[in-house]
Amino acid sequence: MAGYATLPRLLDGRRLRAVGHALRADPAASVPDRTPDPALVDLIERPFDGVDDAFRRLRDLETHLREAGDRRAVFLTIYTRMTAAVRDAIEGDRFTDADWMRRYTVTFADYYRRAFLAFERGDLDAVPDPWIVAFSTAVEASALVVQDAFLGINAHINYDLALALRDVGIDPDRRRKRTDHRAINDVLADLIDAQQVALADHYAPGIADVDATLGRVDEAFSLFSMIEGRAQAWRIATVLTDVRWAVARRYARWVLRATATGSAIFVRSPPVDPRLLAALRETERGITLDDTLDRLGTRLDRAIGD
Repeated sequence: MAGYATLPRLLDGRRLRAVGHALRADPAASVPDRTPDPALVDLIERPFDGVDDAFRRLRDLETHLREAGDRRAVFLTIYTRMTAAVRDAIEGDRFTDADWMRRYTVTFADYYRRAFLAFERGDLDAVPDPWIVAFSTAVEASALVVQDAFLGINAHINYDLALALRDVGIDPDRRRKRTDHRAINDVLADLIDAQQVALADHYAPGIADVDATLGRVDEAFSLFSMIEGRAQAWRIATVLTDVRWAVARRYARWVLRATATGSAIFVRSPPVDPRLLAALRETERGITLDDTLDRLGTRLDRAIGD
């Protein structure tokens, strides 16, 4: 069966490097102490009842977090737009199995809901490691906005999606379901620019300046990360569905957790000079990129002089 043939493809050089990052770090080492917000708990305590309910409550959660200055809203600004776009694509008959896509979308959203709820309540044992990194980094508000965005995308696509696919089922008519799964890539591609505009409007006006300077390099990287993560999620789901060896299924789950956690550790703490990260934070706040680079150059000159 396909799952057995897929097993050797679960780890490549890049994912092995991610595993290395995961093995060298404790995801929960910097989780801040906090008191649960009853309003947030009330919003997400119940499972989602359909795609429309998922979209509305995710949007309400985003609004509540953004108004509170909670950077967990950053990922939701992206995710609510993704959910709305998939909902519209379902209703627009862009998929061959609309009922499966509805279950897929709700099951996927519930993985995020459960992780958020457990983190908000302080039940870290119930929070997957990639989400611990994403949520704790966002709550601290110490990273770049783009880091918060990528940490959420990593946890949801590189970890949650494979398990959601397993739960909703990739059979029968696996080929048709895989075609629908891949069709979401086109939906996501249509959103890249709109998502970047939303992040600039709500959190980091300087993102537009970075985009104008770098052209479409950042969009291409974002899209590739999501598309490759979605392809890996299908491979993991295939193994979890087809392979009957318990040790092989445990291996697939380990690959899933270790690579997503390692990627999160890398995104949170990239091997970049802290002065460059500080300069990028200034750029996100709206200081022009040229001014930011000039400031960075001045700092480097001073450091060399010292």
